[in-house]
Amino acid sequence: MIIGVDKILGQVRHMSDAEKELIQKAYVYAEKAHSNHTRYSGEPYMTHLAAVGFKLAAMGMQPSTIAAGLLHDSVEDTEVSTDDIRNEFGDEILFLVDGVTKLSSVRYHGTDRHNESLRKLFVATSQDIRVLIIKLADRLHNMETLGHVPAEKQLRIARETLEIYVPVAHRLGMGKLRKELEDLAFPYVFPEEAKRVETVLNNRAKKNEELLERERKTLQKRLVDSGLSSFNTFYRVKGRYSLYHKLKRKEWDINVVYDLLAMRVVVKSVEDCYRVLGIVHELWRPLPKRMKDYIAFPKPNGYQSIHTTVTTGNGVIMEIQIRTEKMHREAEFGVASHILYKQPEVSDKVVEKPSMFSALIPTLFRPFKGRTATTEKIEQSIQEPHHLKIPRWISQIGQIYTGAQDSTKNFVEDMQSDFFSNRIFVFTPIGDVVDLPVGATPVDFAYAIHSEVGDHTASAKVNKKMVQLDYELKNGDIVEIETRKSAKPSPKWLDFTRTSVARKRIRSALEQEATH
Repeated sequence: MIIGVDKILGQVRHMSDAEKELIQKAYVYAEKAHSNHTRYSGEPYMTHLAAVGFKLAAMGMQPSTIAAGLLHDSVEDTEVSTDDIRNEFGDEILFLVDGVTKLSSVRYHGTDRHNESLRKLFVATSQDIRVLIIKLADRLHNMETLGHVPAEKQLRIARETLEIYVPVAHRLGMGKLRKELEDLAFPYVFPEEAKRVETVLNNRAKKNEELLERERKTLQKRLVDSGLSSFNTFYRVKGRYSLYHKLKRKEWDINVVYDLLAMRVVVKSVEDCYRVLGIVHELWRPLPKRMKDYIAFPKPNGYQSIHTTVTTGNGVIMEIQIRTEKMHREAEFGVASHILYKQPEVSDKVVEKPSMFSALIPTLFRPFKGRTATTEKIEQSIQEPHHLKIPRWISQIGQIYTGAQDSTKNFVEDMQSDFFSNRIFVFTPIGDVVDLPVGATPVDFAYAIHSEVGDHTASAKVNKKMVQLDYELKNGDIVEIETRKSAKPSPKWLDFTRTSVARKRIRSALEQEATH
């Protein structure tokens, strides 16, 4: 069934007449362009485009992004040209459409073709984050309808989803979308394991729902009795794919998976979060060493919440997650929550600390300004327009791989070993934060600041103590790079650097040195 344009418009708040007309125009234009196309299911192709537009609208994206989502296949799959899109919708929407084109005309084949498509996607994304958000919405609907795709393509698409799009969504903090992609891909990539997880869950599914609903009512009553009137509560059973990994670590004993059942409490302020934590611990007994304060110490991707695991009076073990409305939006939509369309202003009465995304991790949304061991000139050279809000790791991909046809073969390998690996955050002496993969060294840190800093690194201090340049940085380390004009990269650095940025800059410097 095709989602109508009215349903898409119904997801967007506070539209002007011109913005409403833009979405309507894009919908009609796409419908006409794809009028003779069908999907593998036999449904009109417009079912896919309308679904992508609806998902983007539901995420709170801008009308221009929604319009681009509706039009994203028009140039590739129909007689519509780029000039047609430009003339009808302007350069901005044309750029977004170009960025998410499936690139079927590239001259690569097999794995190289896939890698080249992804490379071009990230290069386009490095200029505008909305490209990747549209692509993720596109992939989500394709995964929802994967059962209609020929069997020989299903495994490739599902594996690609787990290996590339799930880590991307995770790095962007888009928890809701990540979980949906994981659970949709899981049965195609690991069919036997998925069946086993389903069996384990089905044996207690009805019981789980009943237990959670009963405990939710108990908690709601206690919160109201304690004077809290503005809150929402939800519950969930752990996602299949996430549960699979937990069960593997627990030798498939579901009784020791303490976060199988979870209840979420969303409140107005940070102060209320800690108040709810006290009420929960008064109501139910917390398990030792199971309380995690991700508000005070956010996760590397910016996630903020308080988690505590409790045993209820009925013997139910469950995780309680407590967060503000703003934290909840960021946990669900991640980087997309910062370009939501016309978000309502937070009430003056609501007291909330700046979000992890906008305050504690400035490098996620604006280029790191290497004030330490660098010059004003370098600072100015690496700044970007603030309104783009491009995560720095995506900007780095764009810088490294723009025009880098010779490196297409290694693109996915680099992504998995560097940008999609587990991350740590380290600090400069003035409190700026640098996002690096686990195992990174002071040299990786230096190149993350700027190539000039990396090329002239002479020594490093970590937590005010001198360390070797191959020292493995730890989460929370304070790092200071000392530069010297005569210092230059050493071939030995390639043995211990962890990031693609550092390795490529080092090789480039060594090649230049060899030619002189």
